Amino acid sequence: MKVYTDYLCLTTKKTREIVNITAQVREALEKSGVKEGLVLVNAMHITASVFINDEESGLKEDFLKWLEELAPVRPEYKHHQTGEDNADAHLKRTIMGREVVVAITKGGLDFGPWEQIFYGEFDGQRKKLVLVKIIGE
Repeated sequence: MKVYTDYLCLTTKKTREIVNITAQVREALEKSGVKEGLVLVNAMHITASVFINDEESGLKEDFLKWLEELAPVRPEYKHHQTGEDNADAHLKRTIMGREVVVAITKGGLDFGPWEQIFYGEFDGQRKKLVLVKIIGE
């Protein structure tokens, strides 16, 4: 069995942004040499997310608008009493999830139609990491 680890380094241009990272995950898979197995893609920050969905700009805007309705930016969060000001980003991350696992079949990501891997940033504009861990044969 092979094990391969890579880290994607991302810095978003906006505080809240959704970025398609499928190509970077495919590059890591190619480097790994794994043909059959699993890939874990994990946001390594508690105000960021990794999830699978469709690559469509309107949908990305819809996600960000929906998340803002569910966890709006506002000053009265208890978390802000610690000196932080990003409680909404923690809540948005919880809604969207921490990681995805994708099957690897015949050397490729075994997706359904339209599926892509996205990094969701909810407290951005600084360097953050995404773990790509690949195991298989």
